[in-house]
Amino acid sequence: MGLISEVLLLPLAPARGSAWAIRQVLQEAERIYYDPATVRAELGRLEEQLEAGEITEEEFDRLEDELLDRLEIASRRSAGTGNGTSQ
Repeated sequence: MGLISEVLLLPLAPARGSAWAIRQVLQEAERIYYDPATVRAELGRLEEQLEAGEITEEEFDRLEDELLDRLEIASRRSAGTGNGTSQ
């Protein structure tokens, strides 16, 4: 039965392959987005922008809150799965 289903599903192989590739790209993007080192680097750049006068205090506070939320999520994901991924 496995061979017959594979033959019947063969026309869908490009779509299945594309879906797999998209999932892989999304997983890698999430890994980078929630990587604590990446978030900390962004926090450092944000502080530099504030000190250079490129952003206002309000913008800094808003963006800092977003980054700290990402850091918290990364911490929970890491603690929940042991490897930092949720999928």
